[in-house]
This record gives sequence, structure tokens and C-alpha cells, in this order.
Amino acid sequence: MAVDIGRMIDHTLLKADATRAEVEKLCAEAKSYNFASVCVNPTWVKLSAELLTGTEVKVCTVIGFPLGATTSDTKAFETSHAIQNGATEVDMVINIGALKDKHDELVEQDIRAVVDAAKGKALVKVIIETSLLTEEEKIRACKLAVSAGTDFVKTSTGFSTGGATIEDISLMRETVGPSLGVKASGGVRDAEATHAMIAAGATRIGASSGIAIVKGEKGTNSY
Repeated sequence: MAVDIGRMIDHTLLKADATRAEVEKLCAEAKSYNFASVCVNPTWVKLSAELLTGTEVKVCTVIGFPLGATTSDTKAFETSHAIQNGATEVDMVINIGALKDKHDELVEQDIRAVVDAAKGKALVKVIIETSLLTEEEKIRACKLAVSAGTDFVKTSTGFSTGGATIEDISLMRETVGPSLGVKASGGVRDAEATHAMIAAGATRIGASSGIAIVKGEKGTNSY
């Protein structure tokens, strides 16, 4: 059965110098290709929601991004505010330092703060930033995300030392089981890489090269 790649892509624009014109272009492209969502910084959520009204394209935003080092209360507020502005999906970054310190209860509570703020209103994807973690830490992060009630686990912000790998997607899928979403993001630039990620267990792809992916061309952007 053919996979509708476009409906698995979060069409992404998270660079610091993104302009209104670029966000408008992103949303127009997302409508044209019927992508799963646009993924934008919180400041662009309201505009994106207005531009995508009446379409199937969701508005996704990022929480505690890109370091994950804000407080749980801050992440919960960011989530609530983003939802008020029209976000229906949120990608939150875990407290990476706490995970490394084995403060698992803090990590789970941090995720749960976002899950509770989004409950019934938005999907939650938990970014574990795989490039900074050992295999044991990746497994532990995924298990904590499951325990906290998330909808997805996600590899990367695209702003750290590396992006998605086949090995990480396979490990994450094995850890969370078949029912949770797994999002590959960071460095997924073309159809070949996308199909490989899906074969490994990814159910969503975060990419700024979404058009290149669906056209079978080579993308140039890093996210």
C-alpha cells in the first residue's frame, strides 16, 4: 500500500530570523501539498492558524525550545498560550540535564505539565534530543514520556549536535511500542531518507525540505 508522505510531514520553519512573508509562504505550501502540519515558533502560531483555517493542515509549535531548560510552569504556560492562539500540536523539549542526572521524577513531571496543559486540546510530542544521549538515556527518556501520557516521542530539535538516525528511530519504536507516534526530525532532506525513517518506525517527519521530499528531489535545509 502506498504511503501518503505529505500527510506525514510537519512542514517546518523554526529559524530565528523567519519573517512574516516566509511564514505565509510556508502555510501556502502546506495547503498546496496537504502536509500534516506547519511547525513554527510560538510567535507565528496565531498567524498560521488564521492562514490555515478551513484546511486539514494543523498548526504545531515548539515548547521549551530548543534547550528544554525552562521550568515546568513556563512550559505549561507556553502550551496553554499556544493553544489559545490556535496550536493543535505541541513539540516540547525535555529537561535534558535532569535526565542525565537521573532525576527521572523531575523529567516525567516536566513532560506531564505540558501533557496536562494540552489535554483534549492538542497532541504532545516529546523531543528527547537523541544526539546528546546515551542509548540507556534514550530508552529511559522514551519510557518517561510514555508514563507521562504523551502522544509522540521525537528525536531532535534540529538545533543541537545531530539529527534523526535510523538506529534511533528503531530504538525509540522498540521502546514505546506500536501505539505511540515516533517523529524523525533533523537532517531528513529527501524521499529516500524519509522512506528509511518510516521503515524504521517513524510515523511523522519534521522537515523544512517537505516539498523536495514529496517531489523526490534533494533538499538543502538542515531541519
